[in-house]
Amino acid sequence: MKKVLVGAIIALASVLIYKSCADERERKTLLHGSSMLIQQELKNVSKLIVTEGHFVEVYNYKDSRELFGSLVTADKKALVVANAEVTIAYDLSKIAYDLDEVNKTITITQIPEAEIKINPDFEYYDVTADYLNPFKAQDYNLIKKNVKQSLLKKIEASTLVSNAENRLLSELSRIYVLTNSLGWTLVYGEEPINSTEELLDLRKTVVD
Repeated sequence: MKKVLVGAIIALASVLIYKSCADERERKTLLHGSSMLIQQELKNVSKLIVTEGHFVEVYNYKDSRELFGSLVTADKKALVVANAEVTIAYDLSKIAYDLDEVNKTITITQIPEAEIKINPDFEYYDVTADYLNPFKAQDYNLIKKNVKQSLLKKIEASTLVSNAENRLLSELSRIYVLTNSLGWTLVYGEEPINSTEELLDLRKTVVD
């Protein structure tokens, strides 16, 4: 009777150990599977997203040179119209992250900043210059520099920036939705993320 009882206990223990090992293998398999899904999603969003716009800048350039003290001035001026094609791009292949399978945490360590490219086409009108103060290469370089600075201010205050950020937010939301649905925690800037809006807000804080 005792032998039967001991055998039954050993058999039961063996079943429990086997089940425990099987459950642990299944848990690790599921965990690895979810990890692979997250990494695949990160690959899917690792692309270049580009938002395009068109801007026009009208710029009046004037320069005066005093000759013989303040008795004589030599003036030059130009009306410049710049038609600019503008792109705002996020290269999401530059997203950097750490993946912790044990704690089911993915930490985004870097989100790329926007790359703003301005390609202006300059047209010059009403160009006049005194013989003693002619247009030179540095004048045209200064005009281009000032026009680009003015265009950049317009761009930063425009809806083009917010549209580009909305596209970025749309891509980042895919990462958050997947990690959240799998029971993982998404972290950025050492803070756990509870919504995609939080992720974008924290990104702005870190960048600023």
